[in-house]
Amino acid sequence: MSTLYQTRATATGGREGNVRTDDGLLDVTLAMPKALGGKGNGTNPEQLFAAGYAACFQSAMAFVARQQKIGLTGSTVTGVVGLAPLEVGFKLEVALEVETQGLTQEEAEALVATAHKVCPYSNATRGNVDVAITTKAA
Repeated sequence: MSTLYQTRATATGGREGNVRTDDGLLDVTLAMPKALGGKGNGTNPEQLFAAGYAACFQSAMAFVARQQKIGLTGSTVTGVVGLAPLEVGFKLEVALEVETQGLTQEEAEALVATAHKVCPYSNATRGNVDVAITTKAA
């Protein structure tokens, strides 16, 4: 199968540097968060991952809703990403908080379960990072 889309981002200076995409649409200063002893005057990899996963998962939900003709009238997805120590190194802790509009709780949970199978971030983390998902229908 051929790649549908590809992008490039280049980081310089690690957590105290900069990251920029090849098209220049994303160009951000990186900084260690205050909680880890930094100044907190820039974004960090965990924030970028949380934002990317939340946006991608919401798109996966919309895709599934269109494919299955589900009456999803709106949704929000909040990505929560934590950094935790391992015996050697670190690991990510990930949670998604999903709210849907126009669905029953049962319909929302079924949609979210299918979206979790479709979402590229979910597929990338599966088997390596536990992702806790909460679903609330409104």
